[in-house]
Amino acid sequence: MSEKHDVSGVPTTGHVWDGDLADFTNQPPKWWMLGLAASAVWVVVYWLYYPSIPVSTMGEHFKGFGGWTAIKEMEADKGAVDAVRGKFEAKLKDMTPAAILADSELTEYVKRSGKVLFGDNCAACHGQNGVGVHDKDGLFAPILNDDDWLYGGKIDNIHESIAGGRQSMMPAQKDLLSAAEIDTLANAVAKGQPLSTPLFAGKGCIACHGEDGKGMEAVGSANLTDKVWRFDSSVEGIKRTITYGVNSGDPMGRVAVMPSFKEAGKLSDAEIKKLAVYVYKFGGGKADAPAASVEAPGNKSGK
Repeated sequence: MSEKHDVSGVPTTGHVWDGDLADFTNQPPKWWMLGLAASAVWVVVYWLYYPSIPVSTMGEHFKGFGGWTAIKEMEADKGAVDAVRGKFEAKLKDMTPAAILADSELTEYVKRSGKVLFGDNCAACHGQNGVGVHDKDGLFAPILNDDDWLYGGKIDNIHESIAGGRQSMMPAQKDLLSAAEIDTLANAVAKGQPLSTPLFAGKGCIACHGEDGKGMEAVGSANLTDKVWRFDSSVEGIKRTITYGVNSGDPMGRVAVMPSFKEAGKLSDAEIKKLAVYVYKFGGGKADAPAASVEAPGNKSGK
């Protein structure tokens, strides 16, 4: 039953609280009602323009009078992006990685576009931004943003590592060295002093790790004097590496394999070059002389 407010005389619903608060029956402002009506019209237009009904009597969904689809919108956006990227992609296609580095505009483009490539193909092992991924045995994959490189840190070295992959081998020493000799050698290596024991030269370690123990890029052998570790750096961890080797085929041996992204067909030549430049620009790449502006025949030597 409608009543009137004692003071204002405006009709109310009859509900009053605390003697003063009442529900008036005033109509909303016209602008509000017009907005409500416009919203209702907009809902109908939107509903008819876009796909809105999941099924129909004809056996397929209602596609809307506007013909819009998410795939069409994605392709249009991709086309706009490709139009911007096109001039850069066409330019770097026939350039060497070193030549790309020498072009500041192209380098900046690769630093931006290479992030997705790295995230899709490399980050699972090497971590975002090349920080490395650790497991219980040490680094699952090497750090890419420092200046310690097994196969060389020049741009051509990095390019070859990505294109051709890496799989060096350290033979197991369990049948060549006694337990006491392995213990002595492991303790010396842990201190960064492998040359302090005659075992290093006498048992042929210098053949791969060099006379100074600093490793050889040609075979991807580790520097044993810088205390940068690919695997467990404890004495027991080093003993395991010496005893069972790396990629030696022994079940207890370390496994360290970088797959070839070119032979596997995972990446195009242009994508491999972009990744090489992207990794180099993490900050750990080593300087090299500028290269020619065309693609050099073949690859050269990465982490």
